[in-house]
Order: sequence, then C-alpha cells, then structure tokens
Amino acid sequence: MTYGRFADWYDALMAEAPYDAWQSFVERAFAQYTKRPGRRVIDIGCGTGELAIRLAKAGWQVSGVDLSEHMLAVAQAKAEAEGVEVPFFEQNMAELDGFSDLDGAFLFCDALNYLTDEEDVKRTFAAVSRALGGGGLLLFDVHSVYKMDVLFRDAVFADQDDDLSYIWMCHPLDWPHSVGHELTFFVRRGDLYERFDEWHEQRTFERAVYERWLESAGFEVLEVTADFTDAPPTETAERLFFVARKR
Repeated sequence: MTYGRFADWYDALMAEAPYDAWQSFVERAFAQYTKRPGRRVIDIGCGTGELAIRLAKAGWQVSGVDLSEHMLAVAQAKAEAEGVEVPFFEQNMAELDGFSDLDGAFLFCDALNYLTDEEDVKRTFAAVSRALGGGGLLLFDVHSVYKMDVLFRDAVFADQDDDLSYIWMCHPLDWPHSVGHELTFFVRRGDLYERFDEWHEQRTFERAVYERWLESAGFEVLEVTADFTDAPPTETAERLFFVARKR
C-alpha cells in the first residue's frame, strides 16, 4: 500500500494521534540507551512527516523515508511551511539504501505491519542495521497479535463530519495475525460528496519472533513495552514498542 488520495486527508484523520507520546518515547529511549553523542536519525514510514518535523524543530537531524510519493509531497510542503530542513526519500523500507553511521532509526504508527512477508521484515531489520553506526538504536511499534486476531476481527468503524466521513471494515486475511482494511471515504465537494476507496493489508508476528529476527540482524533487544507505558506487554496489550541497539 502506497497511499493515494488518502494522503491529502491523512493529517485530518490523524489529528488526535499521539505524536507527543511517540516523540517522548524517542527522547526517553535515546536518553536512556544511546552510547552515541549525535542525534542523526531516520524516520522510516514517515508518512506526512509529522514526527520527523517535530524532532527537527527540537534540534534533531532527521531524514524521512516513505514508499508513497503522495505522502512525501505533503511532508515536504509541511516542512517548508514550518521552516525546517528534512530530506525526504521515496524508498521501500526493505530496500533502504544510501544511509550510513546513523545514530538511530524508527518506524512508528505500525509502519512495519504493512510488511506482510516475513522475509521483508527480516530484510528491513538487516537494512536498518547496515544504516546504523555501532550502538545505534532502532525503535518501532507494531500491532499486537491480540489486536489483530481479536479487536480487528470483522470489526467496523465509522466517523462522520461535514467535510469528511468514512467507513472502515476489517477482514481477516489468509496469513496468520493479519487483516485487510477496507476504507471508504466521502469527501465534501460543494453540495455533493465524492467517494474514494482504499485497501490496506497488515500483518504482525509474535513478540518472540520479532526478537529473534532482531538478534539475527545484529541487534540487542533492550526493552519491549506496551501501549505508550513503561510496562511490559500483557495478553491484551494492543501495541508493542521495541528498543533495540546495534551491537
């Protein structure tokens, strides 16, 4: 999924997203675990650049990577409007290239869950490892197995306002712990509403599987927490957060 017209409405739909919490997670992890003096990082699956721009305004040297040219166009316009310099690159995260000796990398807002092939997840970890310097940090979050198998299973969500309404239906896919998101949007155009549709596929894996793949890619797993807390995941945790350091 590379996002099409959805990019134009992404920020409106994400207006209540916990960007402050993601930024706090990054800052806390670097303060606690980094062995490097720099703050040269890459935001992978950066979307419209919201977190990358926030960190750049806080003094971090940030680059953004995303597969969607539409999302990156929005991100570039936002960075220019905010007066910050954030280089954005259109790349597949599993084929990350052109970066070296970074202090850190992160993939948030379940960006990694868009990789439905386990080999692509492994390739992404390996590519990030190559891009980081020794002691560099990899931070990411993913949907839990519980959220994919229970909360998303055949779920339907909807919202309506004057300018944008949507219906979001979730369908189990053939892979374990996976879901297809069928999204229908209605955008107001004067007195009429224009419809457009998106289809997104996501998959997650057990915590132990992610840990094994990280270790194989040359990382030491430092912590796994849940749901924007410092607590370890429970059986009903919805989002897992990983902190790993390149050996």
